[in-house]
Amino acid sequence: MAKKRPHTKAKQPTSKAGARAAGADGHVPVVGAREPCPCGSGRRYKACHGRAAAHAVTELVQRPFEGLPGECDWVALRELVPAATVELNLKESLPEGVPSVTLATVLPMAWPALRREDGSVLLGLQNDTASGDISRDLADTLQRALTAKPGTPVEGRRAPADGPRLQDLLDPEGAFEPVVHSGFEFWVPDAENATADVTASLERANAAAIPTVKLAGVDAAYWCETPDKNHLRWVMPHPEEQLLDALARLHAAGRSNLGEGTRLVGSFRAHGLTVPVWDLPTSVTADDIEKPAAEFAERLATALAIDAPLTAEERRARGGLTNRQVTLS
Repeated sequence: MAKKRPHTKAKQPTSKAGARAAGADGHVPVVGAREPCPCGSGRRYKACHGRAAAHAVTELVQRPFEGLPGECDWVALRELVPAATVELNLKESLPEGVPSVTLATVLPMAWPALRREDGSVLLGLQNDTASGDISRDLADTLQRALTAKPGTPVEGRRAPADGPRLQDLLDPEGAFEPVVHSGFEFWVPDAENATADVTASLERANAAAIPTVKLAGVDAAYWCETPDKNHLRWVMPHPEEQLLDALARLHAAGRSNLGEGTRLVGSFRAHGLTVPVWDLPTSVTADDIEKPAAEFAERLATALAIDAPLTAEERRARGGLTNRQVTLS
């Protein structure tokens, strides 16, 4: 597992001249990369405070959705679910003329965001981001979408290093309730009367989407259908090492499956969380897996509470699980 790099703060000016150049609050203004650094060090900006500023923008945030309601579902919608939407609740009142803000897994043309004709905002989640902090990039896109002209998309850009994050903009007590869709008709207000070009685009997008269902009885578990077999992918909030130990205990005891013909095959690692994956027979539907998943959650809770060292058999089971682990982000 990749180790999280420690946060590096920019060096503060050490000379009186540097302090004056930086300002009373210690802020160093940005200048050209080859120009002298305003802090008074005598070095070029790119080799002095510019280096720290660039690092602050590109440093990878391992858990960008930590602290948000529904962190596990944020990860699932970012990495696993083709078509879903969530109504977002902001800390502050919505600006006049913006009736709602909706998070969407993906938008037409991979737009980062879209301000619709009626003023509502759609924020795309499955987009490439310019920095190492997805939360900051999304917050920057959201803020620009709130003031965009109705009927226009919002282009991507690198968010300011000191800009707000989603955790600063969204209501920490607000509900996060994903609605999984069978297709992308939510892109347009009236899909039935859409133009031929829009209809063709929707048909192409819908054809590529893997049928997916969110389980109702457990958190952040998603059933999906593929040609050869079905799967359950379950984003879990537990610390990775503790979770892998618990899964290994259950696997060694023959209690890690979800019923006849199912098998725990490994896990993903995504945005700081672990996502166990089960293979399911093609005959097993989302409804069929609800009860087994709830029963597994109870077994897992018991296994998570055990702090004894793993047995030799459990260690072998753990090794098999980690050998099949894939890092998505």
